[in-house]
Amino acid sequence: MRSRKAPFLGTWRAWCCLLLLTLALPVAPTLLVTSAQAQERSSGGGILRFLFQRNEPQKQQRVAPPAPRKAAPARRTPRPPVEPATPAIEKAADAQRVLVVGDFMANGLAEGLATAYAEEAKVVIVERANGSSGLVRDDHYNWPQNLASIIDTEKPSVVVVMIGSNDRQQMLVAGTRENPRTEAWTTEYERRATALAKVVRAKSLPLIWVGNLPFRPGGMSSDMIAFNDMFRRIVAEAGGEFVDVWDGFVDETGAFAANGPDMNGQPAQLRASDGINITRQGRRKLAFYVEKPLGRLLDLTQESPGVKLIDPEELIGPLPSEPGDTTPAEIVRTAPVSINDLGGDSSGLLGASFTRPSRGVPQTAGERLIREGIVPVPTPGRADDFTVRRPMPASPETTTSTTP
Repeated sequence: MRSRKAPFLGTWRAWCCLLLLTLALPVAPTLLVTSAQAQERSSGGGILRFLFQRNEPQKQQRVAPPAPRKAAPARRTPRPPVEPATPAIEKAADAQRVLVVGDFMANGLAEGLATAYAEEAKVVIVERANGSSGLVRDDHYNWPQNLASIIDTEKPSVVVVMIGSNDRQQMLVAGTRENPRTEAWTTEYERRATALAKVVRAKSLPLIWVGNLPFRPGGMSSDMIAFNDMFRRIVAEAGGEFVDVWDGFVDETGAFAANGPDMNGQPAQLRASDGINITRQGRRKLAFYVEKPLGRLLDLTQESPGVKLIDPEELIGPLPSEPGDTTPAEIVRTAPVSINDLGGDSSGLLGASFTRPSRGVPQTAGERLIREGIVPVPTPGRADDFTVRRPMPASPETTTSTTP
């Protein structure tokens, strides 16, 4: 027998499935919601708030403005100490003139000499160098031809030459360009250097030829060494004086040094960053090497300007005028100790009464020790007393008293 409730049960199940499908359909788009809506849904309201949401303007989160940064204090760049300016003094009318000629190194040498003799009224430094000149490019500047007229104009007492730093280039010899330090190039270069030295000596003037400095490029320094050897020989034959300054601008290994001790022995930068030019301290050190031979030729006094010699009477008083005042007081002298008199009396020093040793029988202990080998009897308790003394035996009274 079939039950009557079966059709109703099937209809009820169909309605339940339809309701579940209706509720499930709006849930599927939730997978595509934005992060902002998901965040709003999680805050409360559930599915109803999602179905009936309103278009509210999104709240913008206020960001606090960044704190203003404090400006860092400006760094003060230390300035090098300013050296006091050397007071310029008026040169004397009869001051001796020193003529400096050559290339750009001679310019620096003249500046250093001007600083060295700034307070010397009897010396005037005359600089007539040509920075880009040399002995190779005589078409640019011919020193053997022009130096004679310069000497006649300036009327110097001494001529100082420093040249050669610009001469590492080809030379035109008999219409042919010769490379540096070839046989033909060297022969012509020596001839021109000799002609320059003879111009000075023909004017009956003393000549000081300053050697070249080392440079940072190794090949350039090698050429300067060859030039210096050549100049040294030519100047010696001409009767001049060659001043070698090489050791003052190299390190302990003999290589180029941009820094080194200045003329006072203090560390300083002597060469510029290019490894060729010289700084102010380097120019002053370069002039320092020339001051000694230059001062000898100019016959300058050793007394510095402004220095007053102290009178000896101000320190020790007036010197005695009478011979009697110089007689020294009586001096009590101690007699010397004789090594031959080992038996001297104990009242004074050993050998205070010195007597010449006799040639016959030895009289003193020292003579007996030397001639016969007899050692004098030592005094008990003295440092030379090495006699071994045995302890004295105990007396009977002492033994009896100590026996129990």
